[in-house]
Formats: sequence, C-alpha cells, structure tokens
Amino acid sequence: MSERGALRTRLDRLAREVAKFGAVGALGLVVNIAVSNLIWRTTDIPVVRAGLMGTVVAILFNYVGFRYWTYRDRDKTGRTRELMLFLLFSAVGAVIETGVLYAATYGFGWNSPVQSNVFKILGISIATLFRFWSYRTWVFRAMPAKEAVLDTERFLEQRRPSDEVAPGPVHL
Repeated sequence: MSERGALRTRLDRLAREVAKFGAVGALGLVVNIAVSNLIWRTTDIPVVRAGLMGTVVAILFNYVGFRYWTYRDRDKTGRTRELMLFLLFSAVGAVIETGVLYAATYGFGWNSPVQSNVFKILGISIATLFRFWSYRTWVFRAMPAKEAVLDTERFLEQRRPSDEVAPGPVHL
C-alpha cells in the first residue's frame, strides 16, 4: 500500500471514530440536558449543582456507549485502569463544563432557562474536545500488537515487488 493509501486508510479510520464518538456524545448530550432540565424544573436544587448531576448521569451513559460501541475493538485488558482513567478525564471535562455554566450563572447572572441551556451546551462543547483527545489517547488505547502487525504487513507488501526480481540465466 502506498503512503497515500495508508494515510487515506488512517483518515478513514479517524473519521469513523469521530462519527461514532459524536453519535454517543450526541445521545449523552440529550441525556445530560434532559436530566439537568428535569432537575431544574422539578426541584429547588441550584442550577450548577443540577447541571453537574446531569453531567454525571451522562458520563455513565457515555462510558457504556464508548466501551461497547465506539471503542469496542480497543484493548480490553485492565478494565479497572480504563474505568479509573475514564472517570478522571470525565471529571476534568465536568469541571470544564460546569465552570462555564458557573461563570455564566454566578459571574454574569445569566440564569434564565434558555441562558442556562446555552451555557450548558457551550461548556459541553468545550469539554468534548478535551474528552475526545484524552479518551482516545489514554483510556481506550489502540492495541499495539494489531497496529504492529498491520504496519509489518504494509512494509512487506511494499518490499515484495523488488524482491521478486530473480536473476535469470546469463547467456554469453
């Protein structure tokens, strides 16, 4: 396979990963917003606390979606480590997400239902960039053996044509 073909394959794989991550994330967004709004409208829990509760429910939902769909082909050894890293990076994402909502609510006084939802979604968007990078880099790591085998096969495919030229009999 040529370098251009290998690049295209990697970009196609990345595009599929981003699409799957986005699909799970979109469903997680619906869960997050639905839970947050349900709590905002039915309880006296403050806006930021209710938003954080929605985030926690969405994190649990997303873990199941990422592990069993988006990254189902990734390394499954060390589930405890994987879950701990997922929760750690999710917590950092929750701080980013909740920080935006907190700044809007308490820093600027923007706490109408529409404003709360807008800043909740803005915080989720910023946190999503961090989560995508951290999950694919640290949590759901590619299996190194599979990648090594594929790289070796590609290398051998590139070497074969020149190796197949065998010297024929020499006629004088």
